Amino acid sequence: MYAVIRRGSRQYRVSPGETILVERLSTSEEKVEFSPLIITDGEKVKVGNPELPGAKVVARVLGEEKGDKITVFKYKRKVRYRRKRGHRSIFTRLSVEEIKDGT
Repeated sequence: MYAVIRRGSRQYRVSPGETILVERLSTSEEKVEFSPLIITDGEKVKVGNPELPGAKVVARVLGEEKGDKITVFKYKRKVRYRRKRGHRSIFTRLSVEEIKDGT
C-alpha cells in the first residue's frame, strides 16, 4: 500500500515504515498528518480531487537535517563580475507510520 502526498511544492510517494526528507516543517509537534492525493493497495486506486476526503497519512517527526551544499555562481565575462555564494537547505525527516483511507 502506498500514497502520494504533497508538501510544499513537491509530491512524495510514501509507504508505511518509510522515512522521507521533506521541506522544513514549521511545527514542533511530534506527529503530523497529511491529506493524500492518491491511495492504492496494489489493485484499487483512489484518486482525490485534489485530495481524498477523510483519508490521511500519519507520520512521526524524527528531526531536522541540513541538505547538501548548493553553490550559486554568477559570472559576466569581460567586466570582472563574479559572485560565489552557497546555501544548505534545512529538511525535516519523517517516518511514515500509517495510511488511513477513510472508509
